[in-house]
Amino acid sequence: MSSQCGPTVFVGGGTPTYLEADDLHRLLAGVGEALPYAAAEWTVEANPETVDADIAAALRDGGVTRVSLGMQSAQPELLQALERQHSPESVPRAFEHLRAVGFDDLSLDLIFGIPGQCLKQVQADLEAALALEPTHLSVYGLIYEPGTPLRRRRDQGQVATVGQDLEADMYLLVQEMLAGRGYAQYEISNWALPGHVCRHNEVYWLNGNWWPLGPAAAGHAMGTRWRNVPRLKQWLESTDLPPVVDLECLDGDGRHGEVLMLGLRRLRGVQRARIDAACATPKRGAKRAGVIQVALQQGLLEWNDDHLCLTPSGLLLADRVVVDLL
Repeated sequence: MSSQCGPTVFVGGGTPTYLEADDLHRLLAGVGEALPYAAAEWTVEANPETVDADIAAALRDGGVTRVSLGMQSAQPELLQALERQHSPESVPRAFEHLRAVGFDDLSLDLIFGIPGQCLKQVQADLEAALALEPTHLSVYGLIYEPGTPLRRRRDQGQVATVGQDLEADMYLLVQEMLAGRGYAQYEISNWALPGHVCRHNEVYWLNGNWWPLGPAAAGHAMGTRWRNVPRLKQWLESTDLPPVVDLECLDGDGRHGEVLMLGLRRLRGVQRARIDAACATPKRGAKRAGVIQVALQQGLLEWNDDHLCLTPSGLLLADRVVVDLL
């Protein structure tokens, strides 16, 4: 739940649509009673194979306005490489169920840089996604998260990663194809048709505040980050606010660093006043100013309408730039 950019609700991280339709309806009814935001953008994440006619109806009746489906790829061998369980056919089938009950704000997640993937396969995935006419697309380069089976297989030499040059070409292809179909890029990994930017995700990139509900949910308020306990039993036993883990309280300098790190993900960039404030802190301000100056000289950053933003070349090296600014 967040308040910046207008009230928004996001149910997911995990897959709520694994619930039976009646249970999902009860969950959404409870959320609606606790958070009566009539004007809210209300997103639910879903795996394609979990969405049938009953689930689609439960989502619509529950007040959800936006559904985000984890498509990842349209090719069975690439889904297998990602260790995903759904079949490519489940994605258009899920869209049919969701559109039949009146959803018109639908998002797809895609991944590129999958082991063994080539440019033609990226193009094929994009064409399959665009054929469904989603209003929003999130297209991410594959990250080998620590502790995952895919990461362990990579570390053991069982997975051949995509080279950096090829991955860059894949990203450029994504940009070209989506721009050609009218999708505006508004963040490093996100594109939307006019009027369909994900407002909830904008809160994260603008370093806004959001409140976590449920076990393992993460929250942020004024530079303090935390996560609710992950165990359901322990969470249910709490009589007041649930116990938290991974508590982090940033000082003023750290908060300025996060503003830069997150804000530069947006193509709009970061306002000059915020840049000036981040470069004036006694702890790291001078270093940040130097990093920005070098990145400007290298053509990785530029000033655009009083905002500092990544250039097209800078988007390809965004991680390097933003880590230096932390």
